[in-house]
Amino acid sequence: MDNFAFNGNNKTQNNDVYFSNQADSAENSNANSKRSEKGKRKKKKRSSGVGSTYVFFIAVIVTSMVLSIYAIFCMNDILAITKTKSSVTISFDQQVKSSNDAIDVLSDSGLIKCKNFCKLFVALRDKVISSSSIGGPYDAGIYYLNGKMGLEGMLIALQGENLTGETVTLTFPEGYTVPEIVTKLSDNDVCDKQALIKAIESTDYTYSLVSDLKSKDSVPYRLEGYLFPDTYEFYLDENPAAVVRKFLKNGEDKFTKKYRNRAEEMGLSYHEVIIIASIIQKEAANDEQMKTISAIIHNRLDDKASFPTLGCQSTADYITNKVAPALSSTSAHTSEYYMAYYNTNNKSTVVGLPAGPISNPGQKAIEAALYPSDTNAKFFFHDTKGKMYTATTPAEFKSKVQQYAPYLEY
Repeated sequence: MDNFAFNGNNKTQNNDVYFSNQADSAENSNANSKRSEKGKRKKKKRSSGVGSTYVFFIAVIVTSMVLSIYAIFCMNDILAITKTKSSVTISFDQQVKSSNDAIDVLSDSGLIKCKNFCKLFVALRDKVISSSSIGGPYDAGIYYLNGKMGLEGMLIALQGENLTGETVTLTFPEGYTVPEIVTKLSDNDVCDKQALIKAIESTDYTYSLVSDLKSKDSVPYRLEGYLFPDTYEFYLDENPAAVVRKFLKNGEDKFTKKYRNRAEEMGLSYHEVIIIASIIQKEAANDEQMKTISAIIHNRLDDKASFPTLGCQSTADYITNKVAPALSSTSAHTSEYYMAYYNTNNKSTVVGLPAGPISNPGQKAIEAALYPSDTNAKFFFHDTKGKMYTATTPAEFKSKVQQYAPYLEY
């Protein structure tokens, strides 16, 4: 009975019911929930750390790649590993004093990519190798460069040096004109013809004879008369401005202080002396005739009322025979245009000297222009053998022409 009473609170054996502790169950449930949330938090934390690591490594890789590419470009500027030989024209109207300015120009022209690195390289390089500085200055001129030269090669070229070392020796006779000189230099692979013309026309030079000489519409070639005739050694593919400087420096040296003082004494500018000398060079059959012809030219210039023109055929021949054949369809003016400034024969309207020199005179012609002979003659002509005859009056002149050269038209 007791057993039956005790079990009465429960189901019979066939209907057993098992009771559990509800509080313990809730506690266990909460604990399990907390452990689950904690595990989730740990997983999230671990996932966030891995992501940051990935970002860091990607940033390192990208930065390394960028620096590597930049380093390749820098080395390529210096060593020209993958550069091309495509020529780029660089023009300096005035002297460039520092490599920084020159490198800016190279960068703007697409010849280098990393200009700041190049500037640093030149500064460090010149400190280490001070005996062969490439840091400037660089003279005014026109330069033909290509990336294959590398930074050092380009800066060396801008200093007027040549990398090939191959040279050619050329002689330019007295009386050669700019078109003849340019053609000879071009034919011997010294310079490009158009580049030389540009260097003659637009580059500024510091030599006193030409420092103030500017291009004029009335003058076909600005430096005609100043490319001193002589024998020169040139590099093949030499810089055009460097080539012109060789002529100009020689002329500057040949036009001595004695000549300069004499020009001032005569009341002549250096340019007028060169114009007169260039006419003497073309009109004289030999050196012995030069001072007499000079005297006749000066006599006419001193008496423009009676002799408004020089009466020299050589000035018109310069345009017809030298300038006209060198003109192209793109030239600024025609030969007829220039003739209005150069024709000084008896039927001309040009008073006094032509607009510019008609040749590049030698030293004897320059000296003759400054030291004419003592004569009152105002006319001269040559026979077919080159013998010269002079006269003081128009009547004497006509008489001698009829006697010694009746075939001449005067």
